[in-house]
Amino acid sequence: MTKITLLTACYNSAATIRDTLKSIEVQTYANIEHIIVDGASKDNTLEVVKAEGRRVGRVVSGPDKGIYDAYNKGLALATGEVIGFLNSDDFYAHPRVIEQVMAKFDADPSLDAVHANLVYVDRDDVSKVTRLWRSQKSTAKRIQRGFYPAHPTLFLRRRVYERAGGFDLSYRMAADGEFMGRIFGRFGITDAHVDDIWVIMRDGGTTGGNWRSIARQNSELRRGLRANGIKSSPTMFLVAKIIDRTLQRSRARNVVLPPLGFEP
Repeated sequence: MTKITLLTACYNSAATIRDTLKSIEVQTYANIEHIIVDGASKDNTLEVVKAEGRRVGRVVSGPDKGIYDAYNKGLALATGEVIGFLNSDDFYAHPRVIEQVMAKFDADPSLDAVHANLVYVDRDDVSKVTRLWRSQKSTAKRIQRGFYPAHPTLFLRRRVYERAGGFDLSYRMAADGEFMGRIFGRFGITDAHVDDIWVIMRDGGTTGGNWRSIARQNSELRRGLRANGIKSSPTMFLVAKIIDRTLQRSRARNVVLPPLGFEP
């Protein structure tokens, strides 16, 4: 059975990381390597991991330069053939997520990437869906217009990182976007989209609804496109992002979440 590595970056995440850990614990797929990369938390995050992380194989803790530095640290430790990220505010939407991921990879050895859909939920009431991010099969043209896969749902073969490298720390808010521009634009990897909800994310991340932060993130995304030779109109990019976010909120009204397999 092919091994998959799941990397969780966290910092002062005691209030939310239990759901992350439980959602991995209930996964039906057996061969999971789960690595926690903690940024020297000052709360009891590591105590929660010790008590609840029944499938955690390794924990590293120490100061870092932010979430993308933590990602790179995790990548250096990962031994799985497939690698995915699940952060400490996020959890899997149902127990068969990793089984579905690995079934797609096992069925097609030429496939580099698999991704799916993501829902945002109210931070204090995770049963309340606020947005549905529905991805599609990725192309440089779609990314040029601001349509990226939902990064927490993106699983890649190890060979992609070996070929393309890790996360560029000069991007403080959108290194994941630059990375996706790099792998889909410059390297042209093969991907498949699964029309299922794989990840549930609490509202209030890096951009968190703050328009100044959103503008900074979009500026970094466009810089990442330019760095990877992808031309993008500033106006088209912004309009596409606004339309997509509006559609995400509209789609949320029709979402019915599947059973999680644990009590959040």
